Amino acid sequence: MQKVNFDKIEVNQDWAFDNVRSTEQWTHGYHRYPAKFLPNVVKKIIEDYAPDCEVIADLFAGCGTTLVEAKIHGKVSVGTDINPVAQMITKVKTTPLAPEQLQDAYDSLIENFDRFVEEDFATIQKHERIDYWFESKHKAQIAFLYKTVADMETNEKIKAFFYVCISHILKNCSRWLQSSTKPQIDPVKKIPDPFDEFIRHCQKMIKSNNEFYTKLSEEGHLNTPCNIFLEDARHTSIPSESVDMIITSPPYVTSYEYADIHQLTGYWMEYITDIHEFRKQFIGTSYSGNKSLEVNGSTQAQEIVDALAQGGKHIAQDVAQYFNDMCDVAKEMHRILKSGGYACIVIGNTKIKEVQVRSAEVFYEFLQDTGLSEVSVIKRSIPYKLMPTLRDKTTGKFTKLDNPNCNKVYPNEYIIIMQKNKDK
Repeated sequence: MQKVNFDKIEVNQDWAFDNVRSTEQWTHGYHRYPAKFLPNVVKKIIEDYAPDCEVIADLFAGCGTTLVEAKIHGKVSVGTDINPVAQMITKVKTTPLAPEQLQDAYDSLIENFDRFVEEDFATIQKHERIDYWFESKHKAQIAFLYKTVADMETNEKIKAFFYVCISHILKNCSRWLQSSTKPQIDPVKKIPDPFDEFIRHCQKMIKSNNEFYTKLSEEGHLNTPCNIFLEDARHTSIPSESVDMIITSPPYVTSYEYADIHQLTGYWMEYITDIHEFRKQFIGTSYSGNKSLEVNGSTQAQEIVDALAQGGKHIAQDVAQYFNDMCDVAKEMHRILKSGGYACIVIGNTKIKEVQVRSAEVFYEFLQDTGLSEVSVIKRSIPYKLMPTLRDKTTGKFTKLDNPNCNKVYPNEYIIIMQKNKDK
């Protein structure tokens, strides 16, 4: 099969959206999320390529951007993600709540703040990593918040709304370095009051919910079905040939960083007890125990792994695992797509140890091998504010500008649009 060099594709400014703040529209601003999928990209894909499609899927649903946009457009949607924190966020973001009922619940909740007594929660037992990340007073306040929500006499959807608000403020209210996407202590951080942070962000969420609810109500989309399952993208329960369009952005190499970034919520809400075991579930993680340097189904991918192996087997094994995992994902996408359905993949290339890791080209090849045909490949620039663009040249992990070993990556990404061959 002939290789495709995506570097020769010109940047399409129609897909840049540099000055658009769509990440704050509707419910998209409920919760911070690394490398957040730009809502306007999803919106444009739906409107340009399949305005009449009925069912949209996202196998790497993350914080639910595709599913929120699908609901706004009146499309039935289904998502999967291996991360329980992502599932929690997406469920809440795609669930419009009646404004008056939500406001009443909020008013009732914050009335309880005057009843907080630090001594009553100072000795509460959580995971040892909670004690590492949180000062005693702030830990007690968050524990109070969590228990107060749990004890509320309201429905579970409203409780979940407040849990997402708590989850969002955890990083702010911990000793975690605010500007960092990797876990590290900030010894001089001025930690804000958790109650103040909760009130501020909850009011913002309530306003967004009300706008979301009103828009869906006006369009008649309040009850448009949307489901998010805690599943592996390589093997989902989505029925075969049931999806008109897949819109997704797969994880990048070393995706176990998602596990690290969400550990605060994972520990507080008891989704995880062991970060090492949690990491093993993610696509392409070095914690999988893979020792192979063999890649299935792609000469180009094998060449990349072989080049990386010249500098050390460990990273090469991680990348080989990533490519093999993504080969399985491509097969799963083909299985769930209807004849004539579209797969729209937003993905970028990177560089590790001076080796170009052409993830976009490799995944294009995987999709083509399953029986999908190219419709279009679009190249777009990525604003720095939407994605960390600095990685350590050796480890491939996100880093900061003051690291002398840093390397700029992901200045552009590709939107690969392919179609499942129609039955003849």
